[in-house]
Amino acid sequence: MSVHKNVKKVTTHTLQEMKNVGVKISMLTGYDFSMAKIIDEAGVDVILVGDSASNVMAGHETTLPITLDQMIYHASSVVRAVSRALVVVDMPFGSYQGNSKEALSSAIKIMKESGGHAVKMEGGREISESISRILTAGIPVMGHLGLTPQSIYKFGTYVVRAKEEEEAQRLIEDAKTLEAAGCFAIVVEKIPAELAALVAKTVAIPVIGIGAGNGVDGQVLVVHDMLGINNEFSPRFLRKYNNLYEQMMQSFQEYIRDVRSGDFPNEKEQY
Repeated sequence: MSVHKNVKKVTTHTLQEMKNVGVKISMLTGYDFSMAKIIDEAGVDVILVGDSASNVMAGHETTLPITLDQMIYHASSVVRAVSRALVVVDMPFGSYQGNSKEALSSAIKIMKESGGHAVKMEGGREISESISRILTAGIPVMGHLGLTPQSIYKFGTYVVRAKEEEEAQRLIEDAKTLEAAGCFAIVVEKIPAELAALVAKTVAIPVIGIGAGNGVDGQVLVVHDMLGINNEFSPRFLRKYNNLYEQMMQSFQEYIRDVRSGDFPNEKEQY
């Protein structure tokens, strides 16, 4: 902990100040203690405990199966590792849709049991009542527009959203609605760069993009994707900063060889 004695914690206010002065916000997903510790120490501003844990940690095809308790387990693991970043926790599918009372109790449960700093919810005007209700409890809410993976069965595909004028207009209106409801920031996923830049100019709160171009106030990626651990997934918007799949594969195979050959452990590695 000593390294972090004078570390200034990132808050929702910090992010707003960053937007105001034009400093871009960095955000990555995190799901466990060890990885979150490194992400935090590297200086990433926001760690999103994403419902993408359903895919990368649990192997589900969609984000739908993950439960509230599983999200809390991941979030509390991350919170224990973090001393600087703002920790935002995804509210999983079924924990808030269509019922603002349930949304409030889900958000309170997440905050109480995980120690996270904020929650994130997918959707626009249809969840504005839930957002207002959660905010009355003093819980900060981050919005999420564009491709909303929890609605995959409604869209039927993970293609780029809001290419048509009508959907683009609706997305801008939704962003204004989320801002008016009190969200401190909005993630926009897989929408045309021009539209994302327009959204970032239209609302005063930070807009963080994934597959939404460079005209927004910050970026988010799934950590397993950007590290190249998950090597089946390479959409256009993903930049791989490493190829850990290869490196880990080599390490594991080398270990197997050393064990088989009797080379590991050697004399220095035993008691």
